[in-house]
Formats: sequence, C-alpha cells, structure tokens
Amino acid sequence: MLEMSNPIIVEFPLRGEWLSPNTPGTKVPSHGTNQLGTRYAYDFIQVDWNRIGNPAYRVGLMQYLFSGVKLSDYYCWGQEVYSPCDGIVVVAEDGYAENAKTNLLGDMSNAYKNAHYFDPEKDDIQSVAGNYVIIKYSENVYAALCHLQTGSIQVSVGENVAKGDVIGKVGHSGNSFAPHLHFQLMDSCDIATANGIPCAFEEYEVFQNGNWKKVVDGIPTNTDRIRFQQSDTETE
Repeated sequence: MLEMSNPIIVEFPLRGEWLSPNTPGTKVPSHGTNQLGTRYAYDFIQVDWNRIGNPAYRVGLMQYLFSGVKLSDYYCWGQEVYSPCDGIVVVAEDGYAENAKTNLLGDMSNAYKNAHYFDPEKDDIQSVAGNYVIIKYSENVYAALCHLQTGSIQVSVGENVAKGDVIGKVGHSGNSFAPHLHFQLMDSCDIATANGIPCAFEEYEVFQNGNWKKVVDGIPTNTDRIRFQQSDTETE
C-alpha cells in the first residue's frame, strides 16, 4: 500500500464530509516532497458533490479563475478541527494573517515556492504552516494540524488534550492554495527538520455505489468521498 505498512492509527480530525486531494493513499510523497515532514501528509477540503468538477467554493468557475473567491465562500473555511489523539500540545502558533480571498495563480506559485525552496535557516515556518498546532502523541510521534483560521486556536502549549477535543478551525493561513486542513504525523516537533510518519484513520465512511460503507484503519484516496460523524462521547 504505497509504503504505508504499519501506519500509526489516529482519529479523523474533522467532522462531516471531506475529500483529500493530496493523500498518501494515492501517492508517496503525497505532496511531491519529503521536506517539512510532508511525506505522508493529508490535505482535506469540502466540495459540492453535485456540481461539475466538485468545486470547493460556492461561486462560479470564472470568478474562481479570474477574480478570486472570498474565504467565506469556501465550504470548509471555519469548520472545526479536532485533536486526532490524546496528547500534550507542544506548539500552538496563531496570529498569522489570512488573505481576504484566494488568488489561483498567486497561491499556487507561493505554494510551489514554499514547498520546494523553503530554507529553515532564514524562512519563517509560519509562512508555510500558517497558524498551526502540534500535539505530542507519544515518544517521537507528533501530530501537526496546519493552515488554521486566524484567531481560532483554542489550545495552548503544555495543555493536555483528549482525542476529539476542538483545537481550532479550518483556515487559509500560510502556504495554502485555498482553505483546507493540512494534517501529518512526524518524528519531531520541529516541522522544518521533521520526517513524515505514515498514519491511517481508525474509522470513517466512504460513499460507494450510493451507500456509505464503514472503513476501519483506512487511508483514503484522492477520489474517495469520506465522512466522519461526531462520536457519542463527544455529544455527552
């Protein structure tokens, strides 16, 4: 399974329906590079499954291509992000401004530049990760949740978090082509030097042939329509 044997199993960090356009379930490295711990990283967006092309935004294609889209017109912007594991918060960086709207060519150019030419000696890690949280899950296993909405982070360094706790909201900060959640496991709390670690999700559903099918310890592909519902313990 694309070098994904014996992955670390964690809870899906979002609720509702999602698509992963960049996932180790389709290719490794999932983001085209091993830098910044991204070898097995996931990106998650929400899309309109009933529109041609499954766009992630509410406006028309021409507006997206030529004039940009307000962040509030993206389905996933502002959706809550949850801790995928029990652990302790070791990094919580907020305050990095988001652009008011997306710009296709500019955002893609910036994303490529940061992904391939980031220099940890002189570049600010928030220019890539934006607002982000890192949770220490176990010795040498850290979960990073990146590009969070400015001002949304609800945890602080040293805080113990439980699986399913809200930690922030999906945003468009840092090296982001559009609002999305970037999620990865890595072997260090320093994104600049970390190596990626394979991970899978303990439970979610995938939509196949008109029905939702439960998946256990799964790794979604970039075409899977996936869903994770709120657990009973989170509603108590």
